[in-house]
Amino acid sequence: MGLFVFLPLVLPLTALPIARLAEIHLHPRVATRLLSALAGVLALCSTVCLGLLVVVGTAQLPGNPLPDGWSDPEVRAAVPYDEIAGKAAIVALAGVAVGCTAATWRHHRVRRRAQHALAGLPDGELAVLSDDAPYAYALPGPRAAAGPGGAAPGRIVVSTAMLACLDDQERTALIAHEHAHLSARHHRFLLAVRLAARANPLLRPLRAAVAYTTERWADEEAARATGERTVVARAIGKAALVSRGTPTPTLAGFAASGPGPGPVPRRVAALLGPEPSAVRWPPMFTAVGLAVWAAAAGTLGSALSSANATVTLFLVLKAATPL
Repeated sequence: MGLFVFLPLVLPLTALPIARLAEIHLHPRVATRLLSALAGVLALCSTVCLGLLVVVGTAQLPGNPLPDGWSDPEVRAAVPYDEIAGKAAIVALAGVAVGCTAATWRHHRVRRRAQHALAGLPDGELAVLSDDAPYAYALPGPRAAAGPGGAAPGRIVVSTAMLACLDDQERTALIAHEHAHLSARHHRFLLAVRLAARANPLLRPLRAAVAYTTERWADEEAARATGERTVVARAIGKAALVSRGTPTPTLAGFAASGPGPGPVPRRVAALLGPEPSAVRWPPMFTAVGLAVWAAAAGTLGSALSSANATVTLFLVLKAATPL
């Protein structure tokens, strides 16, 4: 098992360069899928290795229910610095469990409350709430109510204050933007990277990057649907000046960040430029290409390291367990 068990805990560092470069150089659809996949695999591998360390650490505690052979010196020798690492992993894994549970619970609680608030409104994709606070976001529906072709149902929630800030063309852009969030199921990507960041704090830059690329993805879909990139840019700028944001970071909104240095000015600038290329894999000998390969290598190394550590510890524990 050796040092391999620790590698997945730090290999997320290999994905940090691509988190920023993907926002700039990759199509937002490609960037969202790539970063979400990297974050999910890296988080899973690091959590698995924390679990392996917990097995070793728990076996050393007095009164543990594990077989006596699991606390033998031969088992502890399978992990370097087993006494410190094993006990620290117990605390770390408990923190991961609490963080992921809290994030998932909050996501579902907000969805339930929002769906309950819309219960009395007429059916349809667009739900307009009479509210002095300006906001707009996509609220995914329950999975069991999936429509034809497996399309995820949902509602576009907009306040009257937000609609009052926009003209007719800008309202059309807003609806197209939020419809893109629903049809592409962006809430799943946002929740996945949020859980990944709770599992390993080194993945927080990927969470922030996916929050941006999902909005850019919806921006481009809105621009394609309306045929007016400048109208979408203008609508985003107006909404950002007054928007209250979304109820939770795992729900996609029209202008989740306010004005000033940050995602909204970058989104507007991107819409005022040419449409991004849909190339799925960048040339290798470029900054973004090298970053993609580095992240892919780190993710593969993390998967192999966690698999090696799992198999090794399984064989050690099997040998130490009396028949």
